[in-house]
Amino acid sequence: MISRISIVGMGAIGCAYAEQIIKTFPIENISVIADGNRARNYKENGITINGSNYKFKIVDPTQVCEPADLLIFSVKFHQLDEAIEGAKFHVGPNTIIISLLNGISSEDIIARRFGMEKVLYALNAGIDAQRVGDEVISHQLGTTYFGEEMNRPESYSVKVLQLKEFCDNTGIDYIIPDSMIKTLWWKFMLNVGVNQTSAVFRVPYGIVRQVPQLRRLMVDAMQEVVEVSKKTGINLTQDDLNECLRVIDGLTPTGKTSMCQDVEAFRQTEVDIFAGTVVELGIKCQVPTPVNDMLLRIIKATEDIFRYNSLNN
Repeated sequence: MISRISIVGMGAIGCAYAEQIIKTFPIENISVIADGNRARNYKENGITINGSNYKFKIVDPTQVCEPADLLIFSVKFHQLDEAIEGAKFHVGPNTIIISLLNGISSEDIIARRFGMEKVLYALNAGIDAQRVGDEVISHQLGTTYFGEEMNRPESYSVKVLQLKEFCDNTGIDYIIPDSMIKTLWWKFMLNVGVNQTSAVFRVPYGIVRQVPQLRRLMVDAMQEVVEVSKKTGINLTQDDLNECLRVIDGLTPTGKTSMCQDVEAFRQTEVDIFAGTVVELGIKCQVPTPVNDMLLRIIKATEDIFRYNSLNN
């Protein structure tokens, strides 16, 4: 049974999950791993989510503590190595670890440190959380997909059953797919399309899906993921792409992707794990990926401008 939770990464996604969990779960049983100025801010000012302020238990990464039953990673991909090191005291023999990071490789990276026997594959689709000033606003949590690499209802692992019970108790909407690897690639395809297109033009979901040329660009970027997947044995289909579009069409029109929020805040983006991965796999598999190559160049150039302005202003 899951009774102690640790979260590393209280950005938009981490906050949205924390708010849902504490509706039925004691807040004192949730530990937020943080240090430095971030920890001081959390302790002094709390964390504001949808207009309510919460004071979570803040645990320094160097503090030895009782291991968590569930450890949630919800940081940016470039912060993962630091987050793994900071969470080491929260992992015990029976800890279940899930990663809500974008991309298709965070679970393997976490498993190299803590062991795959503790890790479940996981992702979220349909969340619309975003940071507005010092507050996180979330209208819908979306759906959490989780499981082992392969899952069958008649033979779910103990970890899957424990997380399933936890989601049932906390009201987290979830799906346990037959193949989590293919599902990770499906979410990867969704992000490659909408995150990058929205970031380049700095527009919310509604604009991306309603302006014909933007929607076409988004679909073309996702189509390249489909073609690459055919060469890697994942075999995404047109139906999978259409399901991505269905999810995108259901998001709050004024909501923004995490990458769009990063660009607007002049932060480093996750373009390397999106277009960068597609281009790298395209070269390896001899599949043309001109749209993602273009998006990679544009977003990298945007990041270079941020750095240039920071050094020269």
